[in-house]
Amino acid sequence: MSEKNNDQLSEKEQQELLEKYDAESKTRNLKGKLAQVIFLLLIAFSVFQLYTGIFGQLTAYIQRTVHLGFALSLIFLLFPAARGMKKTKIPWYDYVLMLLSILVCAYWPVYYDTLVQQFGGISVPQMIVGGLAILLVLEAARRAVGLPITIIALLFLGYALLGPHIPGMFAHRGLSLEQLIQSMFFTTEGILGTPLQVSSTYIFLFLLFGAFLVQTGVGNYFNDLAISIAGKRVGGPAKVAIFSSALNGTISGSSVANTVTTGSYTIPMMKKLGYRKNFAGAVEAAASTGGQIMPPIMGAAAFLMIEFAGESYWNIAKAAVIPAILYFAGIWIMTHLEAKRTGLTGLPDEEIPSKMSVLKKIHLLLPILAIVYFLFIGMSVERAAIYGILSTIIVSLFRKDTRITPAKFIVALEQGARTALGVAAATACAGIIVGVVTKTGLGLKLGNSLVSIAGTIASSPEVQLMLTLVFTMITSIILGMGSPTTANYIITSTIALPAIVALNGELEVAIPLLAAHMFVFYFGIVADITPPVALAAFAASGISGGEPIRTGANAARLAIAAFIIPYMFVLNPTLLMIDSTVLEIIFALFTAILGMIAIGAGMIGYWYRKIKWFERILAIVTGLLLIYPEGYSDIIGFVLFAIQLVIQFMSRDKTMRRGKTQAS
Repeated sequence: MSEKNNDQLSEKEQQELLEKYDAESKTRNLKGKLAQVIFLLLIAFSVFQLYTGIFGQLTAYIQRTVHLGFALSLIFLLFPAARGMKKTKIPWYDYVLMLLSILVCAYWPVYYDTLVQQFGGISVPQMIVGGLAILLVLEAARRAVGLPITIIALLFLGYALLGPHIPGMFAHRGLSLEQLIQSMFFTTEGILGTPLQVSSTYIFLFLLFGAFLVQTGVGNYFNDLAISIAGKRVGGPAKVAIFSSALNGTISGSSVANTVTTGSYTIPMMKKLGYRKNFAGAVEAAASTGGQIMPPIMGAAAFLMIEFAGESYWNIAKAAVIPAILYFAGIWIMTHLEAKRTGLTGLPDEEIPSKMSVLKKIHLLLPILAIVYFLFIGMSVERAAIYGILSTIIVSLFRKDTRITPAKFIVALEQGARTALGVAAATACAGIIVGVVTKTGLGLKLGNSLVSIAGTIASSPEVQLMLTLVFTMITSIILGMGSPTTANYIITSTIALPAIVALNGELEVAIPLLAAHMFVFYFGIVADITPPVALAAFAASGISGGEPIRTGANAARLAIAAFIIPYMFVLNPTLLMIDSTVLEIIFALFTAILGMIAIGAGMIGYWYRKIKWFERILAIVTGLLLIYPEGYSDIIGFVLFAIQLVIQFMSRDKTMRRGKTQAS
């Protein structure tokens, strides 16, 4: 693949790369009648979700088990049990697993009246059904999502059963096998809990909205729009990568998928211009990962946050705006300074699409704006998604080349259902983790233990607060490694978040719950570009021909905002627009962008000229002072920024005059 680095990757090469780094893309390649049957099942899955989205959800247990039944059955038909197995046929045992999935998930709709009126324990047949449900979910998650979430779920199940035998503060009275199975499948505290509820309602419909947008050709349009806006600027291709990845991130639910689809186009452009392999891959990986924190969809985590944080969608999307701006501003600034440092220019005129051709397709952005408007006026999330799909179809009719024909409509239904399979498996498996935490109180124990460890090390409450945040950050990054966005957020908010919540009681600080959720969400996401398991960076290195670990290190450096901003908005939630005036928000954004300029210069080692090591340290300190939204820090930071800027200009002019003198 590295031999073709100067050309855009073919669809086959993109698929190979996706299968290597993205568990959700490792599907069978079936043909004939079997492929047609699976195609019809995927269509049926989408039709069911659309029907319940339009005419109203079914009873909670039935809605979730039908959703789960579709997902499990299709996963066992589409995803092979192990890498390297034949992808052109389905082995007999996967048919058995498919049938078991149907029988297990049909149990709730068939025996609904009996189950809702049942008190006490469960019968032996119900034990078998519930036990099979747990095993099927674990295996489906392993195939469609990956090992990390499956291992965590297994460890939690073991913890639930072995509670009395665990020493120390993590001991609990334990659950019997019957109690565990009952809570996991016959209540809404386990597999059929909140995560699967969100998957079976909000998330599926928004994934379907994304699938319809793709059929209009919006992905290619994002690339053309990005080139027309940023292509001719200094280091143009890198800025194109940032811009197009941010736009694609609004409809993509995967950092890896975003990296491969956008990167196959932008990384060769960056290399051709002169960017180093590891840096080119890093730009794309960092920008694509940022797509997961980009409103309005945020990798579907925004819809989970509605339930987990108890906030309205609008408050969540609003809170994510400034951090997302600062994240992409940081990458943009550093790529600009890198281009200036190495003397890289923009793209030639012949590679820039005409403004008229770009403007002719500007209508493709209307459905995204429509979704934002629908949610802003208080429309329900499901209804907003339905109207978003409808607006996409209507808008597509404006031009023949963007039109969603009946064939494209069917393909969108099929692709939307395919995308939802991994999310359904992840949320069902994550429900096991959430259920165990609820039953055993493990989350509170983990949170208190992190606060306690920080307290034994710290000499003051302020230090204890910072240490707890650092421990929570490390925990979130570890838990986020190798997990897709939805599972990532569920796990981090269940296991790591309680530490921040515990701080409110322990130190009597007032950290808003939404700020705590955003903190763990951010650090779970940046696991995709944080070595040693940086899947987005590894996928980017597969395109650039660079070294995976060095690409990951460069990506983490470019995404430095993601490692700084969460601390700032936990300490002062102005950056999340919580309890702040318009003037406070504008001023915080202005100073924070200045701060990102200073930090970018410090990280790259160039501003208006090359800067020395002590100047780099001073620039980073200045940036931190400016980003933290507090009066005194802003004043000090602003003064330092102005001094350094003047010095940069004066020394740059001297260098330029010296160069002219030598030349003459």
